Amino acid sequence: MTTHQDLLSADLQMGTVMLKVGDMNLMSNYYQKALGLDVVAEADGGQYLGRGTTALVHLEPAGGLHIPGRGEAGLFHTALLFEDQASLAATVASAAQYSPQLFAGSADHLVSEAFYFTDPEGNGIELYWDRPRDAWSWNNGTVEMASLALPPQQYLTRHLTEESVSGQRNAGAGVGHIHLQVGDVETAKKFYVDTLGFERTAGWHGQALFVSAGGYHHHMAMNVWNSRGAGPRKDTLGLGEVLIQLPKPDDVGELAERLGRHGIAVANTGAEIRFEDPWKNRIRVSVETAPAAAQR
Repeated sequence: MTTHQDLLSADLQMGTVMLKVGDMNLMSNYYQKALGLDVVAEADGGQYLGRGTTALVHLEPAGGLHIPGRGEAGLFHTALLFEDQASLAATVASAAQYSPQLFAGSADHLVSEAFYFTDPEGNGIELYWDRPRDAWSWNNGTVEMASLALPPQQYLTRHLTEESVSGQRNAGAGVGHIHLQVGDVETAKKFYVDTLGFERTAGWHGQALFVSAGGYHHHMAMNVWNSRGAGPRKDTLGLGEVLIQLPKPDDVGELAERLGRHGIAVANTGAEIRFEDPWKNRIRVSVETAPAAAQR
């Protein structure tokens, strides 16, 4: 049972998501032209793409690796959070215009409005806006979420403005949450809730788990919709690393100690820690160095 002391900081933020990519030009063009991100930094042939000085996605060249199969564990989607509906609409419009066939759907989740895409190498992307927290409904620690119709054209007609289109790249955005494909939900709960210290916020018929820190609807989610029974990941394209940022060095140190008590192998540099979940999804936890561009 997770005790109060075992919980992750309420001020946790999700950080840059690293993707291993096969075709850097193809992928970089998509994230820049479709999603309106800029190159924030370059290193070792890779690119950090984001808004302003905030890197949201790190594209790491990994030629020679294959795209993972649909049923393998790994990334379900990276969710980019926008500050207002007009900013969200501007990026939905540019993504749909750049490559209409990569649009994968949309939904009103009650807590948020979301649009789904798939990048050219099959990585899922969610673009979303949060309703204010006082509009969310909770029942015994579970947040009410749904998947209601959200017609894209009506949304763009209502929210897209000339200002949001011309100012797209200046509008802040952040990594709101990460959604993973896993082999089973119970093992995911034991790791992400009982060991790591997230709080469970919702489930979905034993097929999905949503977890967060500080009362957010979810910072991470895990599902078995495509991947039930999946074992540890092979070295493939796709998700390379999930970054979780905590406010203080003590928070990172306490987490390292907790993981050690649970027998989780941890690489600890003193400034950050790295470890793997039961499906070999790599997680890095560091101290937050800059405020997130989008408020949770």
